[in-house]
Amino acid sequence: MSKGLTHQDETGRVRMVDVGDKPVTTRTARAEARVRMSSEAYTAIAQGQGPKGNALQTAELAGIMGAKRTSDLIPLCHPLPVTKVKLAIDPEPDTLSFHISSEVRTDGKTGVEMEALTACSVAALTLYDMAKALDKAIEIETVRLVAKSGGQSGDYQRAPA
Repeated sequence: MSKGLTHQDETGRVRMVDVGDKPVTTRTARAEARVRMSSEAYTAIAQGQGPKGNALQTAELAGIMGAKRTSDLIPLCHPLPVTKVKLAIDPEPDTLSFHISSEVRTDGKTGVEMEALTACSVAALTLYDMAKALDKAIEIETVRLVAKSGGQSGDYQRAPA
């Protein structure tokens, strides 16, 4: 069932996949992450009173920027003309965490899963950076693909937990 390792040639050398002959299609991916922190840090960040300013707005912008720069960060990712990046950070007071969600879209020859995952990861790291003065034990967890559509490998939807 496996297609093999697409980023290695027949001798095991690393390569970038040739997508030149693939058709241009609309491709979308959604990802999520969660950032958990102490009550003190959570309250400050949720109220926009973190030591470095409004962490939520900064992290949302950082996530969008991260999605656009994915091919600069992940060695074998193709640079893509991203047509949409939507990133939201929602407080979850019951768990003292912030839920980060991203949606990325392109019209291209390869998918945007890595861009959606990078958006969430960069937003989570930015939240950590913005709140670390209040809590060194912040946890970034559950970075994962939620769904993807378009392309030859078909659609994917994560099963509900």
